[in-house]
Amino acid sequence: MGLGMLGVILPLLPTTPLLLLALFFFVKGSEQFEIWFKETNLYKKHLEGFVREKAMTLKQKITINLFADVMIAIPFIILDNLWIRLLLLGVVGYKYYYFFTKIKTRPSK
Repeated sequence: MGLGMLGVILPLLPTTPLLLLALFFFVKGSEQFEIWFKETNLYKKHLEGFVREKAMTLKQKITINLFADVMIAIPFIILDNLWIRLLLLGVVGYKYYYFFTKIKTRPSK
């Protein structure tokens, strides 16, 4: 949850996936935590729309994808194996395909 809150301030941290992960663990942990979490401004601002509509804003999609690209670029640069590099490029391609064709884009507020 703390990393998700930092993601609101820091543009490199993906807020939505981290808060979704926090929600998952809160729900599994306690019904009281689930009620509390769903009442927070962070949930209402960043996750409620995605959970309800299964859609993200373009800014959310781009932020998540760029952060993932940086993380994927590290092994791509470090490793010298052609097959692993091709696999990583395939992951990047599929990631963009999925985000921009399977997840609806909702307008920013």
